[in-house]
Amino acid sequence: MIPSIVITDFDGTLLNDDKQISSADLTALDTLRHHRVKVAIATGRSMASFGKAMSQMNLDRKVSSLPIDYVIFSTGAGVLSFPGKELLFNRSLSAKDTVQITQYFDAQQMDYMVHKAVPDTQHLLYKSFGRENEDFHHRLSLYRSHARALDIFENQFERITEVLAVLPVHHGSKTVSKIRRDLPRFSVIPATSPLDHQSLWIEVFNKEVSKSKTAAWLCRQLKIEPKQVLAIGNDYNDQDLLAWAGKAVVVENAPDQLKTSFAIVASNNCSGFGMAVNDIGL
Repeated sequence: MIPSIVITDFDGTLLNDDKQISSADLTALDTLRHHRVKVAIATGRSMASFGKAMSQMNLDRKVSSLPIDYVIFSTGAGVLSFPGKELLFNRSLSAKDTVQITQYFDAQQMDYMVHKAVPDTQHLLYKSFGRENEDFHHRLSLYRSHARALDIFENQFERITEVLAVLPVHHGSKTVSKIRRDLPRFSVIPATSPLDHQSLWIEVFNKEVSKSKTAAWLCRQLKIEPKQVLAIGNDYNDQDLLAWAGKAVVVENAPDQLKTSFAIVASNNCSGFGMAVNDIGL
């Protein structure tokens, strides 16, 4: 069955390792547009980070002409129309929520960042416990002009998008399970760091935030059922979306745990997105 919408992850799925979209994948996007199949990108990036990535692409067309319809950003915290960038949906955390989450990470002595609410998600407060955590400091350097050290005596942001903890590579699934048990009021989503591809990122959001929940909201607006959705991903923060969609595939560069659960196409460097589109018979 030809899907009514294709929802694809961005980094490591639609983008290759050079942060570009291949010509084959661009052709696949054009094919979907020709057949009136909607396309949504579902990314862990914020609005600002997504815009920056788009501006750095070496395309033979205007970025605004890319045949995509929606961007689900910040792992589902919001939805933009494309290319108009109208904000259609967003969820945030209250100041009280933020205090509870940051106190928890303080007690665990985990390095973390607190991102301001949409549309200013690029602004953040951060806390480091001084241990070796290269990936944390790498990410912090990317936001340096918008980052401030968290002072326990200052007022925090009134509302925030997320609290993101960066854990060194030796942490694993048991850590994620523990945080979920300890913070049951929130959505706790793990992801492999897109920077060093080893460290574990733990993102804590409003309970209603995840790629699948926000995709479900979007599909309800479009009167599309889950069985009419093709989802394509590459990492743990795509897992709920892949499980929810009627048809789901992962690219070859996905973790083994995902490749045992979902159909596999070529890697992001070999136009796996385009292969997934070709396989639906358009």
